[in-house]
Amino acid sequence: MTGKTFDVDVAIVGGGAAGIGAARRLSGQGLTVWLLEASQRLGGRAWTRHVDGMALDMGCGWLHTADRNAWRPIAEDLGWEIDHRPAAWDKPQPHPRFSASEQAEAHAAFRAWHDRLMASPPASDKASDALADGGRWNGYLQAMSGYISGAPLERISAADYNAYERAATENNWRVPRGYGTLVAASLPPDVVCRPATPVERISLGAPGVTLSTPSGTVRCRAAILTMSTNVLTGDTLRLPDALDPWRHAASRLPLGCDEKLFLRIDGDIELPTETALIADPHDPDSPVFYLRPLDRPVIETFLGGRSAWRVSAEGEAATFDALLGMLEGLLGSDARRHLRPLVASSWSSETYVRGSYSHALPTHAGERAVLAAPFEDTLFFAGEATHPASFSTAHGALETGIRAADEVLSRLLPEPPAIRI
Repeated sequence: MTGKTFDVDVAIVGGGAAGIGAARRLSGQGLTVWLLEASQRLGGRAWTRHVDGMALDMGCGWLHTADRNAWRPIAEDLGWEIDHRPAAWDKPQPHPRFSASEQAEAHAAFRAWHDRLMASPPASDKASDALADGGRWNGYLQAMSGYISGAPLERISAADYNAYERAATENNWRVPRGYGTLVAASLPPDVVCRPATPVERISLGAPGVTLSTPSGTVRCRAAILTMSTNVLTGDTLRLPDALDPWRHAASRLPLGCDEKLFLRIDGDIELPTETALIADPHDPDSPVFYLRPLDRPVIETFLGGRSAWRVSAEGEAATFDALLGMLEGLLGSDARRHLRPLVASSWSSETYVRGSYSHALPTHAGERAVLAAPFEDTLFFAGEATHPASFSTAHGALETGIRAADEVLSRLLPEPPAIRI
């Protein structure tokens, strides 16, 4: 295919939740649609790895706001099981260095901070400015920010955080077959998928858009761009100068850093199921261990912010060794011989991702609308970072893909299309 020019109506750049959402909306509308995915697989930051007979989600794993999450009816239509058990995050847990009364205090401190942020957002728009001065549990709240946003509270816009909280519900469910499996399985058959086809340059000019890839160029009437904000501002993709405002907006919506590491539980050791243990509730960089999720013989470890960056800096082996040491302190000296490293994510070092999910820097929540705006009815933008409220989620990404596809359809079709997902 080298050197060959392809002519299609719409090219979707990126095969994650947003790209697949756009593809589903464009399907059956009488347009030729190609999806160009830089990696070898579909799903983007929704990625299920099958290890030791288990489906382990390396990225998104929870159907957040499940009562309004559009991936839920898609899973139901496929006949897939949905696990409705609530998460263990806010439940009291037996902990050798975090008593039940201390856990209650920490949870109360989080709720008080949350309520202050929602009721009286600080003038600085920094979420950290709603922390209690010298608060005993401020380190715990910073650790929570690492898991929630992949960044410290000083870098989180209060307005952005509040927009998410107002849109979210408490219903967070799971797909045992894997959220990533669901997303990757949802591409409609009439959309041509080109994996391992990174777009290296985007050129504008009549007619339409030209996308340069290692396999040649794709000339299209319109393109939907769904890549992450860190890719948009990085050096793997050359954009025309006319898109500088979009790149600027993306730079104010950086991806945080979150990683997951799984350890296999082997042999006869008594560990509770569906239990969450924070390694050190006073350490703003503390990991959290989720024991036996979905009753599986694994410990799912969440690292956010600086602790997640250390996975790339120090390597998986050193990180696993440090985690095993922490687990010995939590579970007893016998724990290490029953645990073995299984698999780890590396989102920050993924060339075509470069992080976890977006957060708005203080005073820059409005950049989401800037990034979502079309360019001259030719380039359209989707991805979780373009959602005004459900950013950082797979269902938010899906919704933006549908929104961008509707914008394309209103541009390319003479009559409004029928509404469907």
